[in-house]
Amino acid sequence: MIARVLALVALALTLAVGPAGAQRDAGAPEPSFGAVLGEVDLAQLPVQARDTVDLIRKGGPYPYARDGVAFRNREGQLPREKRGYYREFTVKTPGERTRGARRIIAGKGGELYYTDDHYAHFRRIRE
Repeated sequence: MIARVLALVALALTLAVGPAGAQRDAGAPEPSFGAVLGEVDLAQLPVQARDTVDLIRKGGPYPYARDGVAFRNREGQLPREKRGYYREFTVKTPGERTRGARRIIAGKGGELYYTDDHYAHFRRIRE
């Protein structure tokens, strides 16, 4: 657990200031802390995330009342789309008594995004 926290802190610092010794191009845009960080294979996600993707594909039933509500993308982390384009779904977290921080965001075009830190970072899911 401590190792994971330290890794997340190191990642946040790298995103904020760049790798040690790196010079930033003055014209380059500032890195976004909550940007889509790339892609992840569905098979690499936790089993609970894969289960949530299965439920999304089946159209439910969903275990949480808020599953399927519109995700507004207020911070602009995901590609900009019209309101209502994205829906959010809870990914169960073992040992968590609340909904936890893990979510899958589904776009109307079939694209899926995974976050395990409550929208701070996203990875597009490859199937």
